[in-house]
Amino acid sequence: MISVRNLAKHYLVHRRPPGLLAAMRSVVARRYEKVVAVDGLSFEIAAGERVGFLGPNGAGKTTTLKMLSGLLHPTSGEATVAGFTPRHRAPEFLRSIMLVTGQKQQLLWDLPPAETFELNRAIYDVPKAQYEETRAELVELLGIGDLVRQPTRTLSLGERMKCELAAALLHRPRVLFLDEPTIGLDVTMQSAMRGFIRSYNERFGATVVLTSHYMDDVAALCPRVIVIDRGRLTYDGSLDALVRELSPDKRLTLRFARAVARGDVEALGGRVVTCDDDGAVLQIAAHSTRSVVERALSSLPVEDLKIEDAPLEEVIADLFARNAKTDTR
Repeated sequence: MISVRNLAKHYLVHRRPPGLLAAMRSVVARRYEKVVAVDGLSFEIAAGERVGFLGPNGAGKTTTLKMLSGLLHPTSGEATVAGFTPRHRAPEFLRSIMLVTGQKQQLLWDLPPAETFELNRAIYDVPKAQYEETRAELVELLGIGDLVRQPTRTLSLGERMKCELAAALLHRPRVLFLDEPTIGLDVTMQSAMRGFIRSYNERFGATVVLTSHYMDDVAALCPRVIVIDRGRLTYDGSLDALVRELSPDKRLTLRFARAVARGDVEALGGRVVTCDDDGAVLQIAAHSTRSVVERALSSLPVEDLKIEDAPLEEVIADLFARNAKTDTR
């Protein structure tokens, strides 16, 4: 569904020192620097996949999504989406995709979302019967039946984002680019958004490419992740495999019935991450999990315990740190 070959995007940026003299000089003699936003990306995404597109701020994620949606022309390289070249912006291509960003909106501020729905139906030339069917499905999935007749300005951020998604999906795009779709939403609304995105993917077989700094979004939706840094590909594969590769150890969380000395916790083995009167968190090798748990249950007043992988935020941060060290060598 999406094929990218050596995709690159460079900008020429004018830079000058502050001051009036420098400003006057720049009128007749400007100096430009080349800024590399995307640097030779290559990857393939199959129809129906949900893929996390990750990277630190300034890595080139949004620039890549804009090139894949036809908003920006690449400096070099090739990309096809749903069989189309994005930069040509063919009408059939535009009907098959949608780019949703959590920091921009298409809803008309003083009008109810239903008016934007009707406008999009006309723009995308959606048959009336299909529009009514799709709108009914989206309203039910998102739970916005009571909201679409209210002026947009009266809706909360979470309610607006639900309506934004409905407006974006009325023409049933086959490829969905989501750029920080849950930014600014509370935990409950983030969970609702994730559930909707998964339902849409499964119901319509849509391909989903998601960028987010909320790792809960990625963990819940994306079995595969593509990681870029400074415009270059650094990882493409299973999210679970990435976690095992970068952080093979387990986290053991213990809750105690009474206070326990730190030395008794250290005696279990592994590295003590935190320890207080209520409990402790240990980082232990995966192969020693069973023996450590047995020692804890037999020697300490354990009231509850939990075994899990390292937090995804730490794994991704570790990957970014490794990439930064590699680039400075």
